[in-house]
Amino acid sequence: MRTVAPGADVGVQDPEFAATGGSSARRPTPDAATTRRQARRVNRVINRSLSTRRLVHRGPSIRSAREGKSDPRLVTSFDGIDHRDQRLANGGNQFSLEPPDQGLCAGNGFVLETINDALRVYDTAGDPKTGVVALNTFYGYPPAIDRSTFVRGPFITDPSCYYDPATRRWFHVVLTLDTVPATGAFTGGNHLDIAVSRSSDPTGAWTIYHLAAEDDGTSGTPDHGCSLGPCLGDYPHIGADANGFYITTNEYSFFGPEFHGAQIYALSKHDLAAGAASVAVTQFDTAGMVGGNPGFTVWPATSSDIGGFGGRASTSNGGGQGGTEYFMSSDAAAEANGTGTSSDLIVWTLAHASSLSRAVPSLALSNRVLSVSPYSLPPLSDQKAGDFPQGQCLNDPACSPNPIGGPDPFAPEVISQPDSNDSRMQQVVYANGRLWGALDTALTIHGQDKAGIAYFVVNPAAGKVDRQGYLGLAGNDLTYPAIAVSRSGRAVMAFTLMGADHYPSAAYAALDAKAGAGPVHVAAEGLGPDDGFTGYKAQVGDPPRTRWGDYGAAVVVGDSIWIASEYIGQTCSLSQYEAAPFGSCGGTRTSLANWATRISRLDVHP
Repeated sequence: MRTVAPGADVGVQDPEFAATGGSSARRPTPDAATTRRQARRVNRVINRSLSTRRLVHRGPSIRSAREGKSDPRLVTSFDGIDHRDQRLANGGNQFSLEPPDQGLCAGNGFVLETINDALRVYDTAGDPKTGVVALNTFYGYPPAIDRSTFVRGPFITDPSCYYDPATRRWFHVVLTLDTVPATGAFTGGNHLDIAVSRSSDPTGAWTIYHLAAEDDGTSGTPDHGCSLGPCLGDYPHIGADANGFYITTNEYSFFGPEFHGAQIYALSKHDLAAGAASVAVTQFDTAGMVGGNPGFTVWPATSSDIGGFGGRASTSNGGGQGGTEYFMSSDAAAEANGTGTSSDLIVWTLAHASSLSRAVPSLALSNRVLSVSPYSLPPLSDQKAGDFPQGQCLNDPACSPNPIGGPDPFAPEVISQPDSNDSRMQQVVYANGRLWGALDTALTIHGQDKAGIAYFVVNPAAGKVDRQGYLGLAGNDLTYPAIAVSRSGRAVMAFTLMGADHYPSAAYAALDAKAGAGPVHVAAEGLGPDDGFTGYKAQVGDPPRTRWGDYGAAVVVGDSIWIASEYIGQTCSLSQYEAAPFGSCGGTRTSLANWATRISRLDVHP
C-alpha cells in the first residue's frame, strides 16, 4: 500500500507551491495571499516569456482544416502521467506543478515519458515498467519538499529526453534551481543536469553530469553581466547528431527582468554514452548574432537517421564541414526584440561537429535568416463550457474545505483561457536532408482570431524553404506542435486541440513535404475543461496566467511515430469534488489541478 503524507492525497498543503522564500507554517491549507505569492514567484522565475497579449495580432486568413474520422494508422494510445501521479510521487513529497512540460523518448522496446516533475517507463503496449519516479529522486536530490520536516530540495523543471539508437543510450536533461532548504527561496544557483543511461535499458542505472548555467563568472562560467547577479538557463532543449549532444537554453537574469540571449552547449555524444568521468563542453552565446539581436529558443535538431545525421548525410549537405548540427528559431517575441509578428525563420549551422571528439573542438556557429509567411503571437485558447469544480468551489462560500482556505476575494472565477505559447520555435527534426519545425501563431479563420500552427520544411544546405503552411481549425485552437518524420519521409505533427467543439484533447495531423498538412485527427478526446490552479486569480493573482504545454513531443522508432500531448482526461461535478476525500473526484485528480498527458503510436509504413 502506498503511503503519502497527510493531506497529500488531495494535493492541498502548506506550502503547496515551490520556492516561496516565505513561511513554512504548518497549516492544513494555505491562505489566499500565501498561495498567490508562492505560485506567482515560481511562474516569474521559470518558463519565462516577455511577450504580452495586450496587443491583438491579427494572423493571416486561412481556410479551416478538416476534422478526420477514425485513422487506421493510430494503433496504440494510452494515458501517461497526470497531475495526481506527479503530486503523489515520492510519497507525496512533491509540489503542485503546472504545466507538465512533456518530454517523450522511445526505443529498444521502451517508451519513457518525463514531465514536471516525474518520469515513468512503459513498454510499447503502454504497460508501466516502473512506478512514477520523482525527478528529485531520479537525480539523487532530497525530495522537493519533505512533508514531515518541511525541508526543501532543489527545484527541477523543463525536462526532456532522447534515445540514441547509435549508442543505445537514453539521455535526460533538466534545469535545476538551488534553494535554501529551510525556506525554499531560490539562491540563484542553477545548472543543467544531464542523465545518461549506462545500458540500453532505461530502468537500469544512469550516470549524472552537472553543467553550471549561472554565467556570472562563478563555477567556471563566463560572465554575461546579468543584473542582480546570476543568469538563468531557462527552457533547456536537446538535440543530437552522429557526433554531438546539444543543449540550448534561454538565458535571462535570474533575479532581474532582462533577457540576454540563447545559449548553445555542445558535448561529445560518445563521451557521454561511455560514461566518461568528465565531458568537455563548448558554449556559444547567441547575443547579437541575428542582425544585432539575440537568438531566442534556438531549438536543436534530432534526426530520423542518426547514423547519417552529422556524419554521412550532413557532411554532404554541409559542404565538407566535418559534420553539421542544425537548429531553428523565430524572432517575433520580445526576447528577440520582435514586434509580435515576423516573417523571419532563422536557421543555425554548427559546423565541424566531428571535432567534438578532440581535446579542443574547432566548432563554428553561424545563422541564416530566411523569409517565410508571417507568424505572430497567438491569442489565448478558448475552452468549451463544462464543469470546473475548483473554480466553482472558489466561487461558493459554502464550499468546504475551500482550496485556498478562505473566501475568494476575486470571485467570480471563470473557466480559464490556457496559454497558447508565444511563437517560439517548437521541436525540430532533420530527415532526408530537410529540417522540419513548427510554432504557434495567430490565425484568422472564418473571421475569428484563433491560435494555430505555422510549419516549415527547409533545405538547410541550400538555405531554401521547400514547404511552409498553416494549420487551424474553425472555432478551435491548436497549440504546442511537435513533429516527427520517418526515414521514408512520412511526418506527423502532434498538438493540443481545444475550443468550441472540443475539451482540451490530444490531436495530430499528417504532414507531407509536398502536399502540406492533412486533416486534424483526435488521438484522445478531452473529457472536461482545464481546471488548474494557474487559471484562477485566487491562486496566482490578477490576471492569471493559465499554464499549458509548454511543449509536447514526437519521436520516430522504425516505421512508427510516437506522439505525446497534454490533455484533460477526467471530469467531475462540484458535488463530486466536495465528496470525501475532498477535491480528488474519486481519485482522478487533486484539489488544485486536473491535467493529464496522452501517449500514442501511429504506424507510418510507406
